[in-house]
Amino acid sequence: MINMRHLFKLILTLSVIALASCGKEPTPQEEQKAAAPKLLKSTPTDGAKDIAPGALDIILTFDQDVEIPYSTQSKVDCSPTASITGFDAKGNIVTVKLSSLSEWTTYTITLKSGAVKGLKKNQDLPSSIKLSFTTKGATIAEDPYELPIPGDTAPWKQLERLGLGWNLGNQFDAFYSYAGAGDKLFYPDETCWGNSKVTKQTFTKVKEMGFKTVRIPVTWLKMIGEAPDYKIDEAWMSRIKEVVGWAREAGLNVLINTHHDEDHYIGNEDLGHRWLNIMDATTNESINKEIKDKIKGVWTNIANEFKDEGDYLIFEGFNEINDGKWGSSPNTADQAKVLNQWNQVFVDAVRATGGNNATRWLGVPTYCAGPTYAKYFTLPNDPAGRTMLAVHSYDPYNFTLAEGLPQKKWGHTFNNKASDEKELRKMMENLYTNYVAKGIPVYFGEFGCSFREYGTSEWRNFKYYLEFYVKAAKSYGIPCMLWDNGNKGYGAEHHAYIDHGTGDYVDHSKEVIDVMTKAMNNTDKSYTLPSVYNSAPKS
Repeated sequence: MINMRHLFKLILTLSVIALASCGKEPTPQEEQKAAAPKLLKSTPTDGAKDIAPGALDIILTFDQDVEIPYSTQSKVDCSPTASITGFDAKGNIVTVKLSSLSEWTTYTITLKSGAVKGLKKNQDLPSSIKLSFTTKGATIAEDPYELPIPGDTAPWKQLERLGLGWNLGNQFDAFYSYAGAGDKLFYPDETCWGNSKVTKQTFTKVKEMGFKTVRIPVTWLKMIGEAPDYKIDEAWMSRIKEVVGWAREAGLNVLINTHHDEDHYIGNEDLGHRWLNIMDATTNESINKEIKDKIKGVWTNIANEFKDEGDYLIFEGFNEINDGKWGSSPNTADQAKVLNQWNQVFVDAVRATGGNNATRWLGVPTYCAGPTYAKYFTLPNDPAGRTMLAVHSYDPYNFTLAEGLPQKKWGHTFNNKASDEKELRKMMENLYTNYVAKGIPVYFGEFGCSFREYGTSEWRNFKYYLEFYVKAAKSYGIPCMLWDNGNKGYGAEHHAYIDHGTGDYVDHSKEVIDVMTKAMNNTDKSYTLPSVYNSAPKS
């Protein structure tokens, strides 16, 4: 007979055994996963600045040993593009080697998930890693001419006297110059190019803005009478004398010249030749003699009108004499020699009128008024020894003046080209070495840059260019005069800083004028050309 109590115990035991046998052995996949490698630090750190350009090793330190799976370099990205020359792991250190890093650039290095993994079994991959850093530019070397101004030489005295100047452009150098102008062709007219008549207030405000000099370009053309007297129209001369007087009363130095009297518009022969025709004068001595006679007559008349004016007034013989090819003509060197003759005629004519003209400072240009063509320039013989070299510089042309402004930005922080500043300084250094250092004053009769849209990165770059330009010019002992044609807006050939009729700032031009007057007038020893360079905005 079965003992029911024992049977119940047996069934219970078998049930426990059966239930226990239903369990499975744990698989490798069900083992506890190892934590993904954790990044402890990076060198450089994320967001680091002032990293030297060129080559860089990025060191990533993890909390455990790691490896780089085969062919995973494609999982490493550098933006903007730089060369990744190495990617390896040793222990808990991963090294990413970079080269070809540009100046003043923010780079982002990305290691995508899977680029690095731990050595433990059943281990998660680390998440994507991002690291950013910014390179620095090469610090500009201290300028050898950034010194206390040696005040005993003529160039440095002229720098102190003339300082930063302003051009009253497209005003008295405006004239009717288009087909269909009829009887008005080649007659100067103060308002025909769109500017209002200049007022006495204009010069008062220009002085208050920090300018020391005003250059008043003047076109004479058909205001000049016939040979041999070359008498100048009385109303035109009277108006020129009036505005010169207003500038004098405002405390400004004044410079007047012959401007746009030069003939360099090849292809517009239907409009007739203007009288300062260097192309024909170079190939025909008879024409050259006629022109030299007219130069003597015109400047004798101008000089006599102003012979009693003080030393604040400077005469500049010519503007941008060339044949219309701007130095690319095969006759450039010969034409430059003819210009040397014209410069001498101008100096002789002024000095012969006596009075204050016997010692007045005079300016004479190079061919095209270009610094490049100073190699052809000969300083005129001057019994007073008071003749200055006049040049214009809108370097680089593609950035400052060219149609469409093909070069949008300039300089080491915007264009990633430290050579931009170096090229500008090299041009000025050549003028310093060949003239300023030898006691011959030089001035930039024109410089400037077409306006950029306000508030944009290009606007900030525009301001930096003009500040650097003026500060560099001062460092090399060269006064400079800003070109202002009254053309408002932004884009090529827009150079409206000051309203010619009221003297008011145009739009946001105060910001730009302030940085230029600071560059010329600030005497704080900590404010140097290197400090301007190293403070350049980055965007």
